Amino acid sequence: MNIENLKIEPFDERRDLLIPGDENATLDLCIRHFVASAREAIQTHGSFFVALAGGSTPKAVYQKVTAPPYSEEIDWEKVFLFWGDERSIPPSDPESNYKMAMDAGFQKVPIPKDHIFRMVAEENIEENALKYEDEIRKTLKDRPFDLVILGMGEDGHTASLFPQTEGLKAEDRLAIANFIPQKNTWRMTLTFDVLNSAQNIVIYIIGQAKKDILAEVLQTELQPERYPIQLIGTNDTKALWIVDEAAAAELLKE
Repeated sequence: MNIENLKIEPFDERRDLLIPGDENATLDLCIRHFVASAREAIQTHGSFFVALAGGSTPKAVYQKVTAPPYSEEIDWEKVFLFWGDERSIPPSDPESNYKMAMDAGFQKVPIPKDHIFRMVAEENIEENALKYEDEIRKTLKDRPFDLVILGMGEDGHTASLFPQTEGLKAEDRLAIANFIPQKNTWRMTLTFDVLNSAQNIVIYIIGQAKKDILAEVLQTELQPERYPIQLIGTNDTKALWIVDEAAAAELLKE
């Protein structure tokens, strides 16, 4: 996808890289990419199926896309919201990815309530992961997600696919319960299979704190047990990394 003729540079056969500039320029590009993805999906097949991420950069994007002028560019009644992962907490908890996204602005736009699919991860998480998988199949039918939004933790995890967890090995599943020993907790997460089948995969990386892990992930050999995010993107569906200059500092030394 070209956004207002902005050229996306190929990084390798599975990943594309965009470094728009400082934090503000990068955030602006993330917003425009979201709007362009939504408009393209609605124009081509009448719906926009998106899986949302938690985190501060996605929150800033959600705040902007759900407010004028950007909100006026999307037919919100044709938007279907899913989540890439969720903590095992109720939706009222401040740490909830669902609560963050809704509070950031999605509750203000006219998305039909039956188009909003919260991950119920606070109880019966394994059973509810199967139900979430069923909801995805029933709603999307044979279509992939139009957009999957991801971030990266400073340990190289994405969604709730953490290093050396059982969820990295999931096969023939769309959503799973994944136990995270590092945090002594369960989380619900989409799997690599469904993330990598999306029409558009975007990874937001902003800030100096991510510069070392970003260089490790992109420039070292594939070691997904250590850096799970390295498995995002395929030859058929490349992942787009949108990275600000601060996060790309080590890459820009080349």
